[in-house]
Amino acid sequence: MPGALKDLKVLDFTTLLPGPYATMCLADMGADVLRIVSGSRPDLVDFFPPFVPGTKLSAASTQLGRGKRCMALNLKDPRAITIIHQLIADYDIVIEQFRPGVMAKFGLAYEDLKKINPAVIYCSLTGYGQTGPLRDRAGHDINYIARSGVMSYTGKKESGPCLLGIQIADVASGSNNAVIGILAAVVNRHGSGRGQHIDISMTDGMIAFNAMFGAAFLVDGREPVRDEDYINGGSLYDYYKTKDGKYVSFGGLEPQFFTNFCNTVNRPDLISGGVLPKGIEPIKKEIRAIFLTKTRDEWVDIFNRTDACFEPVMTLAEVFSDALTLEREMVVEVALPGGGSVMQIGSPIKFSETPPEYRHAGVSGAVHTREVLVGLGYTDQEIEEFEKTGLFK
Repeated sequence: MPGALKDLKVLDFTTLLPGPYATMCLADMGADVLRIVSGSRPDLVDFFPPFVPGTKLSAASTQLGRGKRCMALNLKDPRAITIIHQLIADYDIVIEQFRPGVMAKFGLAYEDLKKINPAVIYCSLTGYGQTGPLRDRAGHDINYIARSGVMSYTGKKESGPCLLGIQIADVASGSNNAVIGILAAVVNRHGSGRGQHIDISMTDGMIAFNAMFGAAFLVDGREPVRDEDYINGGSLYDYYKTKDGKYVSFGGLEPQFFTNFCNTVNRPDLISGGVLPKGIEPIKKEIRAIFLTKTRDEWVDIFNRTDACFEPVMTLAEVFSDALTLEREMVVEVALPGGGSVMQIGSPIKFSETPPEYRHAGVSGAVHTREVLVGLGYTDQEIEEFEKTGLFK
């Protein structure tokens, strides 16, 4: 069955993680995504190990390129701009990840393309946005998180901010907001017939993630402090080390869950004090000592008999073989373009009528260049001439 976005066509000018993840999500939901790449400047993700056995494809590129077609164009060549202008007449969406002003130099800014297709939806995804004093500054995930305020109250008092193992700003802020913005613009276009420019800043998205503490600060002006609030280490809501050096998590803020937690660790005397008791440090030290008396799996077995918002800290090997992961179809087998298949992470969005489409894993190089040009009416001779004269570099 075709995906929910089967009628949308996307031109993708992005690299690395944020944009490619966003367009992977759109492709999984059925959109026709055509990625425009440089033939001489490969994406760093293509070299990120490991590589899929029997291929020259990195695991990351086969995941992020899933379901997309790919063509090479040298955007500094005027002929490439002509081809993009031809394509845009038939495409709904453009997403780009260059620094502000770069697409304008190529003649591919929103103002340029909407003259050809007034209904085009054009998403620019950057670290600091299209406007403001940092619009031209380079950055990465750690920088956007740092500027958002989130790390001012995340981590431990003794050690300060903590590094995260995943790219929160890139994906949760950048990719997801790009998808949300694009789909909202599609809905608006159904009524108005007009496209629009969407400006996604990964830093903006991280600032918006201060949903609780930030909202409170704007009312009372109190800066949150590491290890002093309910969910940043100041309460019994926390991670605890176990006898075997592994960890468990407890997140029972509500009284009923906290009561079950206290009874399960044989400390009913703590119930009246709540999850954020006065003089918490000695209490937390006692709880840490209790968890060190058993292994992680022993504690999991014990807590499986109650309802206390308690879960183990799992490794990727455990996650990808876990019954929950498998039942929720979060591991899927995807066909490789040259034959065979590769296991990948599935889409987290479940549809009753239009399930995700995993048409094929990401391809190596610009394998669809000729196909796209033939579709535009170019002859074999013209395409060969393009290749000889560097259009695809």
